[in-house]
Amino acid sequence: MLRVVPNHWYSWDVTVSDESRPVASIATNWMREQGELSIDAETYPMYREAWMSGDFILEHAGQALARAEKPSLFRREFAIRHAGREYTLLPRAIFERTFVLLSGTREVGSVAPEGFFTRKAAVDLPHELPLPVRMFIVWLTVISWRRQQNS
Repeated sequence: MLRVVPNHWYSWDVTVSDESRPVASIATNWMREQGELSIDAETYPMYREAWMSGDFILEHAGQALARAEKPSLFRREFAIRHAGREYTLLPRAIFERTFVLLSGTREVGSVAPEGFFTRKAAVDLPHELPLPVRMFIVWLTVISWRRQQNS
């Protein structure tokens, strides 16, 4: 199980650890829906294709590794595509901050806050997804939480 911890109380940048060993860091842009994922010495840009519209993309070496479409402006839901497979990321319940990952109609993972007033979270996502894709899912959840807090 992975754990997400904000870098500062005022920041949406996070460090993701496995047990006590950091495995990734996610830096988010405070103005736009973009960020940068760092794993070891590798960096992966994450961004939205256009300002306030288009797919969310995880990129590495100029290639899109995963894409997430937001099917509705009014729902906190993402349709994620990676390596020919499709997943859905959405809140477990309408007012809940826990996001679940579905493959078809089957729940295969989750990103759950550790408490009501914290941005620390437990990440339980399928290991068959590469770590960068799992971190992309964490980033999508974090930007959804930020949107919710700002509204």
